[in-house]
Amino acid sequence: MALAKRIIPCLDVKDGRCVKGVNFQNLVDAGDIVELATRYSEQGADELVFLDITASYDKRETEQSWVRSVAEVLNIPFTVGGGISSEKQVELLLKQGADKVSVNSAAIRNPELITRIAKEFGSQCVVVAIDAKREDKPFGTYRAGDWQLYVQGGRKPVGMELMSWAKQAEELGAGEILFTSMDHDGTNNGFAIEQYDRLSNSLSIPIIASGGAGSAQHIVELFQNSGADAALAAGIFHRGEVTIAQVKQLMINAGIYARF
Repeated sequence: MALAKRIIPCLDVKDGRCVKGVNFQNLVDAGDIVELATRYSEQGADELVFLDITASYDKRETEQSWVRSVAEVLNIPFTVGGGISSEKQVELLLKQGADKVSVNSAAIRNPELITRIAKEFGSQCVVVAIDAKREDKPFGTYRAGDWQLYVQGGRKPVGMELMSWAKQAEELGAGEILFTSMDHDGTNNGFAIEQYDRLSNSLSIPIIASGGAGSAQHIVELFQNSGADAALAAGIFHRGEVTIAQVKQLMINAGIYARF
């Protein structure tokens, strides 16, 4: 039997508050992290992702007290990311209530980090997050028209290409890939469906799609037209435009398996 497609709200956290922007810029306050986490858990979210979005840029670890306060109100799997660069940090976050960790900038600097975390805590614990956008000019190892990776919360290009890094991450032990299209982030115009289909056809691990969800229909279209395993969304849920239950009902009406 096919696995249920997952709906995953995301908390982008800055200074202890949930924020939301467009194309990773112009961040505005989106609410209290504990209140939002409670709402999504009660609405039937399959998982929750928490990203301390300035940790890598500020060269600090994820704030554990924020993680603990959110974990205390959840009864669903909980992924935490931001500034994670060692197995010790992973251990501390798991003790605060995280079920998985998301690594991004540190994994690009030191790919062996993925393998080390997977060996100590299991591949199911390692989500490799990738932030990328399409570039018109060649640079580093990618060609014009390819998707270039960015680190430090989308601030710094690294001259690496999306597909090759995703494949390498899988080989190193990643349990899932969380790909955010920076071009689509916060635009509410729908997902980069073609890229999620390419990833799902190229990899054997689950793909979480992020960036561009502006309606429940966009999520349905993602699952109808790509092999993505999960849809991550923020703004439409934070603003209360649609509930998770409403999204899942629309999915079921469209013949997509969702878990209530």
